[in-house]
Amino acid sequence: MSIPVDLSTLAEVLGRYRFAYLLTSSERGAPHAVAVTAVLQGGELVVAETGRRTRDNALQRPEVALVWPPQSEAEYSLIVDGTAAAAGDGLRIAPARAVLHRPSAPRQPATPGACGSDCVEIA
Repeated sequence: MSIPVDLSTLAEVLGRYRFAYLLTSSERGAPHAVAVTAVLQGGELVVAETGRRTRDNALQRPEVALVWPPQSEAEYSLIVDGTAAAAGDGLRIAPARAVLHRPSAPRQPATPGACGSDCVEIA
């Protein structure tokens, strides 16, 4: 279940989360994940410091993602896709898309008129 997040509300949504995982990819396409603190400044996400591998990956392949995990299983992860650029010892990431995501609820036995996941029925 994914809910699009309007980028103009990203600052408000970020207030619900503690830290993110920054996802980059290596030359061979292998994923590389590190825990970071990202702060929204001027419409961009700023990661003050990164390790050498993360920085090199992001500068060579600037399409990155940030994933803020939920506080509980009932809540949503926040996923932001963006483009990274150098900023001092860290990175500035221009968000391109953001969604709140969690797995759908397990399907219940078929009941006429019942919705078995996180859907909203339209009559």
